[in-house]
Amino acid sequence: KSCQKPVDKYIEYDPVIILINAVLCKAQAYRHILFNTKINIHGKLCIFCLLCEAYLRWLQLQDSSQNTDPDDLIRYAKEWDFYRMFGIASLEQTSFFIGIFITLWWMTPEMLKGKSDFILLLKALLLSTYGKLLLIPAVIWEHDYTPLCLAFIKVFVLISNSQAIRVTLNLNRIVPWFAIFFGLILENGVVCLFQKMGWDV
Repeated sequence: KSCQKPVDKYIEYDPVIILINAVLCKAQAYRHILFNTKINIHGKLCIFCLLCEAYLRWLQLQDSSQNTDPDDLIRYAKEWDFYRMFGIASLEQTSFFIGIFITLWWMTPEMLKGKSDFILLLKALLLSTYGKLLLIPAVIWEHDYTPLCLAFIKVFVLISNSQAIRVTLNLNRIVPWFAIFFGLILENGVVCLFQKMGWDV
């Protein structure tokens, strides 16, 4: 009903072409992946993306407090910093999603009527965070432009989130960006809270 076509054209396409079109943020490719495939990797993808983000933050934290003494036992305790970064990244992503859900429920209550609508939107948002996997090459190929690369990755993930919301709820382009904006406000509020508590975020 939403694509107004007799058949989904991506049924005949190779998965690699579908993936390339999804990377290009084409709405039809997102619609095909969300509605016409049985992908069940939402949770695993979310955990893996959070691990990548936690590792990047942990690495930056290690660089800021580098200790050259090989006999220093404190460096073994640094592992707990990684777990803390994973927890912070999880809370930030959760607050981002909560901000999106609250905004969409407030702006378009007719689109989010039941539990199944919320679950479908959550799956779409989790799948659309696949851009965080680009953090791996950004860390491996560390160079002077790493902060710029991280900013581009963040923008790409937000664009993917916007397309996922738009396709899932069949909305125009403005409402998803409004929801993402409020999600970012809530996420930054959580970051400020952590910083006031004296945590390195």
